[in-house]
Amino acid sequence: MNLHEMLRQRSDTGQPVRVALIGAGKFGSMFLAQVPTIAGLEVAVIADLDPDRAREACRNVGWDEARIAGTRFAADGLDACRADGVEVVIEATGHPEAGIRHALAAIEAGRHIVMVNVEADVLAGPLLAEKARERGVVYSMAYGDQPALVAEMVDWARAAGFTVAAAGKGTKYLPHFHQVTPDDVWTHYGLTPDQAKAGGMNPQMFNSFLDGTKSAIEMAAIANACDLGVPEEGLKFPPCGVDDLAHVLRPKSVGGQLDRDGMVEVVSSLERDGRPVFRDLRWGVYVVLKAPNDYAAACFRQYGLPTDLTGRYAAMHKPFHLIGLELSISVLSAALRGEPTGSTRAWRGDAVAVAKRDLKAGEMLDGEGGYTVYGRLAPASRSKAGRMLPIGLAHGVRLTRDVAAGAVVTEDDVALDAERLTVRVRREMVGRFG
Repeated sequence: MNLHEMLRQRSDTGQPVRVALIGAGKFGSMFLAQVPTIAGLEVAVIADLDPDRAREACRNVGWDEARIAGTRFAADGLDACRADGVEVVIEATGHPEAGIRHALAAIEAGRHIVMVNVEADVLAGPLLAEKARERGVVYSMAYGDQPALVAEMVDWARAAGFTVAAAGKGTKYLPHFHQVTPDDVWTHYGLTPDQAKAGGMNPQMFNSFLDGTKSAIEMAAIANACDLGVPEEGLKFPPCGVDDLAHVLRPKSVGGQLDRDGMVEVVSSLERDGRPVFRDLRWGVYVVLKAPNDYAAACFRQYGLPTDLTGRYAAMHKPFHLIGLELSISVLSAALRGEPTGSTRAWRGDAVAVAKRDLKAGEMLDGEGGYTVYGRLAPASRSKAGRMLPIGLAHGVRLTRDVAAGAVVTEDDVALDAERLTVRVRREMVGRFG
């Protein structure tokens, strides 16, 4: 609650917090839109594969030409990581290999790193976070995205003395969405392909939100940051509105749908027959608390928290997340407090590749949101024991044998290049934390 004042004091000394942004897509653009109204925060470098596109993104969000002229634009993210005077690097490419490469470079250069790139974090986050701690810099989740917002709620609950029964987010989900491909994704968003193209919307990226992959990735990130359990058979996506969170997201032993207390789960904004859930949480996040005693349970009721019928479980939620518009909270927390807004601490969950259809030997996997596989949440222990292929390694790799629809793809099913950066770092992470 003091970041603004800390930044004001810092700004008064003439030493602004200087940032490098890698990736000027939607998340990065939303952050850039806020920068002119945050005195004491400066973007020194913007790196994007297309620097001209990045300049245009700045214009689109309202930057004047003087601010654009005073910012360095680069095509190589490694240059941004090593730029003089930069304190915090924001990795917002969404590409696992690029994210790992940039995180390692930023850490080596002594820069704090804010990982918008959840894909890279789930692939190797425990190792990256450890390397950052050893170097004395912050490795942080990105505030505004659901994992960091959930981590904040979990931390609040535990610091206040509550048991966390469940934590997660809402999304639009039906079981057949797992088989949706980029060819038919727009029908589920109520758009035509031409409307989506005019809006600059990438069908494979948006499909990753629909087919369950992004939910698997984000819940793995939350489990790893908050030391929460992962469902053995993957996310159940129970239909649930905000009024029923405490009833649905409690252990089966007391009438809920979870295996036990302390789990991650995603709730659907659609009933299984396609009807909308009443007061859904499609854009929000939640935490379910368990009272430690009868007195606390009575206080839940007295002060308006929605509870289950026992009164021992209560739910809190935030109905929205503003992604890049809130990202400065992570940047300033790292630079001014030396603290992350959520950070990977263990390897509890993984996002693994599952065949969308019968796949044949020789086919090339196309990764997150594509035509061949989707991501399913799995306990890290099961992922390691079964040599499951993480979704972050399932792009641009060729199958060496057939995989049936609905089956998990394993490392033994594909030809992985052992010298590839992501493969090397992933295997180091599994060896260190598995």
